[in-house]
Amino acid sequence: MGTYEGLREDHIFDMEYHSLQHAKLAKEEFPLQRSVALITGAAGAIGVGICQGLLENGCHVAATDLPGDHLTELVEELKRTYHDRIIGVPLDVTKPRSVAEGFRQVIQEWGGIDLLVVNAGVAHVSSLADMDTEAFRRMERVNIDGTLHVLSEAARHFKNQNTGGDIVLISTKNVFAPGAKFSAYSATKAAAHQLARIASLELAEIGVRVNMVSPDAVFSHGTRKSGLWGEVGPDRMHARGLDERGLEEYYRNRNLLKAKITATHVARAVLYFATRQTPTTGATIPVDGGLPDATPR
Repeated sequence: MGTYEGLREDHIFDMEYHSLQHAKLAKEEFPLQRSVALITGAAGAIGVGICQGLLENGCHVAATDLPGDHLTELVEELKRTYHDRIIGVPLDVTKPRSVAEGFRQVIQEWGGIDLLVVNAGVAHVSSLADMDTEAFRRMERVNIDGTLHVLSEAARHFKNQNTGGDIVLISTKNVFAPGAKFSAYSATKAAAHQLARIASLELAEIGVRVNMVSPDAVFSHGTRKSGLWGEVGPDRMHARGLDERGLEEYYRNRNLLKAKITATHVARAVLYFATRQTPTTGATIPVDGGLPDATPR
């Protein structure tokens, strides 16, 4: 029989502290891995970018939008990578009962909501002289009433939950620099922006921060075209004698940094607020490459 001989101390050290052994013990920490987010208008270009940005940072995400193929396909696509951290919840922001039911489903699934991203919105192109009253009222129902319904439900939820939280409204540079033939969008988004500012005043006492992100034109995200720019683009292209690529270049070249604004850029601004890197509420981050006329005042 042989004689037992233990490992030398230097061999034991090498084994215990080998990088592969440490890799088994290490668990990567993500800044939002204990957070649940609800995103409205999630199936649009900016909404998809925000969903991905939050998921990449560990968040559980409830993607909400009108029921249909756009929402279903988005959730199926994201589930392939993020599995059970993404769910789809059909929700119509113009209907308070639908908003309340959407919140209820998310809370039932994950126990609460920590972050609300108010992103749902629609656009309409018309001069003031030719404005159809019903078209304007449709904009009001989505952009103003929809924002009010979501903020109201969030206020009740956060008060009951009593753990603080964050709300981020996806605003627009048109709040500060409105465009001709874009009055309905500019006016209704300005009202939504003001509602969010008021929410920042009312919800601070329960630890809820409310901030805004103000992007310029985002035309697409991957293969997804922006519904807003599907509405606005043809008029803008006709007015400037440009094709789709030319219009995107026009918007890129008009900002100081000559930057193409993407949904990923918008998502990073949302992440800044959601990760609470500074004690900030009631603020607006422009995501526009630098537009002096649109600088918040």
